[in-house]
Amino acid sequence: MKFPALARKLALAVALLAGAFPVLAQKLDGPLRLLVGYAPGGASDRAARIIGQALQEKYGMTVVVENKPGAGGRLAAQQLKHAGAADNVLMLGNPAVITVAPIVFKDNGYDADADFVPVSHVTSYDFAVVTGAQVPVREMSHLIAWLKANPDKAFFGVPATGSLPHFFALMLGERAGVKGDVVGYKGSAPLSTDLLGGQVPVGVDTLDTVLSLHRSGKLRILAVSGKARSPFARDIPTLKEAGIDLAADGWNTFFASRAMPADKTRMLAGAIQSVMADPAVRQRFVSVSMEPVSRSQEQTVAMLKAYKAQWQPVVRRSGFQQ
Repeated sequence: MKFPALARKLALAVALLAGAFPVLAQKLDGPLRLLVGYAPGGASDRAARIIGQALQEKYGMTVVVENKPGAGGRLAAQQLKHAGAADNVLMLGNPAVITVAPIVFKDNGYDADADFVPVSHVTSYDFAVVTGAQVPVREMSHLIAWLKANPDKAFFGVPATGSLPHFFALMLGERAGVKGDVVGYKGSAPLSTDLLGGQVPVGVDTLDTVLSLHRSGKLRILAVSGKARSPFARDIPTLKEAGIDLAADGWNTFFASRAMPADKTRMLAGAIQSVMADPAVRQRFVSVSMEPVSRSQEQTVAMLKAYKAQWQPVVRRSGFQQ
C-alpha cells in the first residue's frame, strides 16, 4: 500500500520540478547564447554572466556568454541582426549601441528599431564626473571655476567617441558654461590611466567603473548624474545638488533578433524578469556596485521609447557623425 503513496509523491515532485524548470530548456532545444559587445571584465560582461548563471540555476538550461568586442559594441549587434528564427541568441545592449550609434554612424550595419526586439531591462547605472588628484578641486563648483580659469586644460575624457558619456560631457559643458573639448578613449581602462597620470584632467564614465578608484583615493568623483544620490555612493552629490540642472542614466537591456518567434521572446523575457526579481541575484549585482532591474517586456519597450525621446535630439543637435 505504501508504493501507490510513494508513486503519488514522486509524481508530485516531478510536477513541481517541471514547474521550477519550465519547458524553457526544452523549447530552446539547445544552449542560450548571450552576446556581449565588449571584452570580458566590464560591466556588460559582468551583468551577462550573473544573469546567465542565474538562468542556469533556476531553469536547468545551458547558457553561454559570447564576447564580441569591437566597434563600440556594434559587432555584436551586427551578429544579432543575422540570427535566424531557430537561433537561441540574445544580445545585452546599451544606449551606445541602440540609441546613439544609429544616428552617429553613417554605415551602422543594422537598424535598431527594425532588426531588434526589446526583451528585458536588467540594470541601470549613473555617470560620474571624476578628476585626477592633480586637479586642485574637491567640489563641482570648484571644478567649473577652475576650467573657466584654465581654458587650455578644459578637456573631458570619455571611454569612447560617440558613446553616451561623450554626449553627456557635451551637455555638462553646455549647462556649466564651459567650452571644452571631448577626448575619446578606447575603453574605460585607458581613460582611468590618463586621469591617474594627469594627461586628462576630467573624465565622464559610468559610476561603477570609477567607484573603486574613488574609494581608494586615487581619483575623485565630484558628482553623479542620477536624479537622486546613488545607493553605492551616498556621500557624493548629484549634479543638480551641485548646481547644474542635468540628470541622466544608462541601462543594460537584452534584445532579440526580429526573426525570433514572438512566443520564444516572451518566454525568455519572463525568465529573465523572474531571475532579476530574485533577492539572491539582486545581491550579486549590488556586491559589484550595479543596480539590478526587473522589468517585463512591455515595461522595457516603454522605457526605451522614453529614453530615445530624451537622448536622440541631443545626439542629433550635436552634429557629431562618423
